[in-house]
Amino acid sequence: MNLAIILVIAAVCALLIVLGVARKQSLPALKDAGGLSENIRPVDLEAFRNLIDPAEDEYLRRRLQPAEFRAVRRERLRAVAAYIQIVASNAAVLVRAGETALASGDPRFTAAAHTLVNDALLLRRNATLALIRIYAALAWPTSGSAAVGVADRYENLSGSAMLLGRLQNPAAPVRLSITL
Repeated sequence: MNLAIILVIAAVCALLIVLGVARKQSLPALKDAGGLSENIRPVDLEAFRNLIDPAEDEYLRRRLQPAEFRAVRRERLRAVAAYIQIVASNAAVLVRAGETALASGDPRFTAAAHTLVNDALLLRRNATLALIRIYAALAWPTSGSAAVGVADRYENLSGSAMLLGRLQNPAAPVRLSITL
């Protein structure tokens, strides 16, 4: 009986966390259709990759006392969560931009817009899952990396966005990361 109550409480808590993350990551409206640069926040991919690098975690694990390592790991996980929230927000903006390009009906942009929307939606889903894993890792900071694939997907999304941006307006590049 007690186990059933604990499982129900854990399921309700997990549902609330998932709903909270999903609500935070709802698709925002673009401030204006042509102003992607105002809606996109640049991401330092090198710093992001450093935070999610398993070799860095192993180095810290060897050099720090267990209590210090857990505290540092939690801070790094919070930083990773902040990066992932920015990545998810940028992906949401790019979904809207891709949908706008698809709605224009211009056949020159259709393939690039479909690729952009699909990549952005996939990245948003992966970012949500990564955030859930990060929040779980905050409770158990010695667990493995929670967001390894997000940086690669974001880099691919950046390429898709730049392609569509160049097709639509060759003079105004779309920049999603500092390192690109």
